[in-house]
Amino acid sequence: MKITTLCLILASASQIYSQPNPYHASDHWAQIPQGRKWGSTSAIGINRKTGDVWVADRCGVATCGSSTLNPIFEFAPSGKLLKNFGAGMFVTPHGMTVDKDGNIWLVDQAIKDGKGFQVFKLNQDGKVLMTLGKAGVAGTGNDTFNSPSDVAIAPNGDIFVSDGHGGDSNARIVKFSSDGKFIKAWGKKGTGPGEFDTPHTLAFDTKGRLFVGDRNNNRIEIFDQDGNYIEEWKQYGAPSSIFIDGKDMIYVADSQSNAKNNPGFKRGIRVGNVKDGKNGKVIAFIPDMMPTPESDEKYPDNPAFAMSTTSGAEGVVVDSKGDIYAGEVGQQRLIKYVPTKH
Repeated sequence: MKITTLCLILASASQIYSQPNPYHASDHWAQIPQGRKWGSTSAIGINRKTGDVWVADRCGVATCGSSTLNPIFEFAPSGKLLKNFGAGMFVTPHGMTVDKDGNIWLVDQAIKDGKGFQVFKLNQDGKVLMTLGKAGVAGTGNDTFNSPSDVAIAPNGDIFVSDGHGGDSNARIVKFSSDGKFIKAWGKKGTGPGEFDTPHTLAFDTKGRLFVGDRNNNRIEIFDQDGNYIEEWKQYGAPSSIFIDGKDMIYVADSQSNAKNNPGFKRGIRVGNVKDGKNGKVIAFIPDMMPTPESDEKYPDNPAFAMSTTSGAEGVVVDSKGDIYAGEVGQQRLIKYVPTKH
């Protein structure tokens, strides 16, 4: 039975890899301040009205910790830096989304020195409008998190937080009203329907269904907004980030798959459509460590990256033209992928 299952997985993966890669890439797109370098980057969001891209890196390294650098950037579609703020607020910026009013929601996934394990709602100038969770406190209650990963805003304004990042952290989804009042939570650590092992990313489709990237279980789980389980998808690998646009195109960044973690799958960004049959067939695949004109020498084929279990894009958003913006943790860079037909 196990052999048969493995054969099916490998056959499915083979079909996925046969999909085209209709994109070219640039890692010199964003104009960051002189003397500043990118840190690990998984927090990325897009203002769907203006096309501006919001990014929070980890202060030039892998954590903001005691850094005095501003981790939050706003870029125009051209790559011009518009704003940079947020110094001293975060330990490890992790998941981000921009709501329909242009507010930035950002998750702080770690704790240190009385900070972290919170979700922040900020306006476009960095003013804090709301916080969820208790600063520097881990818990399983209605007002505490333990290593939250991402946040998503439903069409009616309800707030959904994926709470947990593996290990001894939580493994649940927490729902709040638009004004931050607790409504419900669901999920526990496990592999069954409605269970999680690192619920790393959240997104809504146009029907209002909630897509949860259950990363360590190598699947996407789909729920209604009351937490009722609908189905799971395995063909998108180990999802670190999910973005669904207004036409229900789905973009899934897989930064974890390798021969040990997810046999038959490779790291990269998979593209499909949630309306395409029951299981949202993958129609394009951008492989991890794709060479770019700027990075052929800077990022040569590196066996350390090839063997890494945590490399490649962990954050992904897409603009109205279909350009993909990906934040990478291992390589510490921000890449723009443009359809080759442009």
